[in-house]
Amino acid sequence: MIQTALNVTGIDHLVLYTSDLVRARRFYTGLLGMEVAHENERQCFLHCGNGQQIALFDAKASGVEFRPNSEMNHVAMRLEAGQYEGVKARLEAEGIAVSGRTGDPHCMYFRDPDGHRLQLLTPAEWQGH
Repeated sequence: MIQTALNVTGIDHLVLYTSDLVRARRFYTGLLGMEVAHENERQCFLHCGNGQQIALFDAKASGVEFRPNSEMNHVAMRLEAGQYEGVKARLEAEGIAVSGRTGDPHCMYFRDPDGHRLQLLTPAEWQGH
């Protein structure tokens, strides 16, 4: 094993640029149940479990050209409760298209209002059942 002076123990936060901060905040808090950690007119940090956060940054206020999903492939999030069919139905009831992955019938990908690709994992998936 490589010896280092640093030891990362987890992810503090992940930043997503948004074209509409109010809309993005509503999506992440209203649909995905995240709670606001702190915010201002340019950014909103959201608790997403285990001390980790997703930060929404207003692209225009940050002086950044908005290009959805250009910085990453996707964000995978663990759900506290729920089963695949019920969670998928809830997303689809909101008009959200859900896609899967070849060979994985319970993979659940979808996009936020700005086009960032997200994945939800039900407890059966992330607990390895």
